[in-house]
Amino acid sequence: MSFFYFSSPSTFYRLAGWIAPWCFAVAAVLGAAGLYVGLVQAPTDAQQGEVYRVIFIHVPAAWMSMFLYFVMACYGGVALTFNARLAAMMARAIAPTGAMFTFVALWTGSFWGRPTWGAYWVWDARLTSELVLLFLYFGFIALANAFEDPRRGDRAGALLALIGLVNLPIIYFSVLWWNTLHQGSSVSFKGTSMHVSMFTGMMLMTFSFWAYAIGMSLARVRVVILERERRAQWVRTL
Repeated sequence: MSFFYFSSPSTFYRLAGWIAPWCFAVAAVLGAAGLYVGLVQAPTDAQQGEVYRVIFIHVPAAWMSMFLYFVMACYGGVALTFNARLAAMMARAIAPTGAMFTFVALWTGSFWGRPTWGAYWVWDARLTSELVLLFLYFGFIALANAFEDPRRGDRAGALLALIGLVNLPIIYFSVLWWNTLHQGSSVSFKGTSMHVSMFTGMMLMTFSFWAYAIGMSLARVRVVILERERRAQWVRTL
């Protein structure tokens, strides 16, 4: 089988239809396990009390918001460089899920900030740059759908996505570059300062969100493929 066999929308449509349900099943199992560990087994934090448990949603959502934007921009770059239709479709399919995770990160962060900082929102460097990320997702979605010719929308959206990559290091390093209220990272390549059950719960939720994002992107790209290829012979035979 050729390496590029699944680069065809017709073959990838069938592959995505097979993989997506499994991803949703994995996401449900890991999510249930993660919530149980995080909400039941993990101990109460000595400083923040029970309110810290929002991290089991907030932190994985924030990670996914940045990771999905990077993947979306990569697909956009491939579509722009090689004129790859399927890559452009994948970028469009990923954007709504990335925007959703960004909104969840901001929303849960505000509930965490109220008892911690005394305010739901402050113009902190990390919060502001994460809000900019949400606007970049919205901008990509709007720009990609602003043209009657979808290929022009693909190119315009890809350019915006690539330009917006500069915001990702700002989000990640904001707590190091500026004096911010947002706490530093408790997890890094050097290890973690978290209790093992806290870390386990957070990683289970991260993998759950990851599986959900893959499944949702594949399910959505099938819709995009049908919209783009509706005049193709293979679509009429479905």
